[in-house]
Amino acid sequence: MKSFPRLSALALALFVSVSFARADHFVYFGTYTGAKSKGIYAYRMTDDGKFTRIGLVAETANPTYLAVHPNGKFLYSIGEVSKFGDKNTGAVSAFAVDTASGKLTPLNQQSSGGTGPCHIDVDRAGKVVVVANYGGGSIEALPIKEDGSLGGPGTFIQHEGSSVNKSRQEGPHGHAIVIDPSQRFAVACDLGLDKVLVYKLDAGNAKLTPNDPPFATVAPGAGPRHIAFRPDGKFAYVINELNCSMTAFAWDSSRGALNEVQVVSTLPDGLKKGYSTAEVYMHPNGKFVYGSNRGHDSIVVFASDARSGKLTLVEHQNTKGKTPRHFAIDPSGKFLLAENQDTDNVFVFRIDQETGKLALTDEKLEVSAPVCAVFVPVK
Repeated sequence: MKSFPRLSALALALFVSVSFARADHFVYFGTYTGAKSKGIYAYRMTDDGKFTRIGLVAETANPTYLAVHPNGKFLYSIGEVSKFGDKNTGAVSAFAVDTASGKLTPLNQQSSGGTGPCHIDVDRAGKVVVVANYGGGSIEALPIKEDGSLGGPGTFIQHEGSSVNKSRQEGPHGHAIVIDPSQRFAVACDLGLDKVLVYKLDAGNAKLTPNDPPFATVAPGAGPRHIAFRPDGKFAYVINELNCSMTAFAWDSSRGALNEVQVVSTLPDGLKKGYSTAEVYMHPNGKFVYGSNRGHDSIVVFASDARSGKLTLVEHQNTKGKTPRHFAIDPSGKFLLAENQDTDNVFVFRIDQETGKLALTDEKLEVSAPVCAVFVPVK
């Protein structure tokens, strides 16, 4: 702090943020394991968007979603398996990150509390991991110990109910859980209920309690999958898997309340049914929202109005492969990595900072069944 006596706290935070964003990064890819993949893979990414393959850094079963501790020293993964120990649940794994080589060292595992874990997040203070279970229709919070390992669950909550699509919404299906920018709430998308549930978060004790109001709804049969908050914490965007739509919500962080402001299609007009969405991300500058369409195999780009939060279509960009289960935007906001699960590749696009449009680069990464990507600064 003595080096920057005249900088405000906000200015200093922005300086530090930009400094990290400009560093080289390790990019970790979660995968579905099988004949080709054995776990978590890594590349090294330079500031100008060039990639060098590192390879397998952790052998583990179905590490399909990843999250990084804020200090960059630990990485957390779900294990999308049917049995953990003697329990019919999935797993949650903790790894130590070698920030010089990129290698991962296993620390420990805990039960996810339900079947089919599919999403994980870490709070900004590095005190708690939250997990959503698709098969079990539940969520869980686990404390993070000083050494980065995971303690036993502090909270487990089973969702109840169903919705109108009898083949996909016969019961609850927790599909994501994300901690809001204020760090006071955890917001969970349940595809089976057509609800976005809000929980008060006590990170220090790994406690989740239902908020009042307890949830917001989307259109019957929409199937909320993932959620992304605007960096200023004023709006949130939910991508709906079953009807290929995006719901924009105003977010009241003082009350933990979501209020719908708009619903838009993620697909071009006139397309037939049979597609589904997957991931949603907000650009770090808060101006653009991105979503992925499976089947149509595209990234949809929207501009976000600064005042109203409403979305305006910018473009649809083909991902150059099949089934973009996930995509990621690097910390600098300059590049988008489109992960094509069914063609075992990742294509890198440059992001226009003024328009949000995507332009294909020469970088094509080989990753078997990629389903998540996260970034860790190289030290």
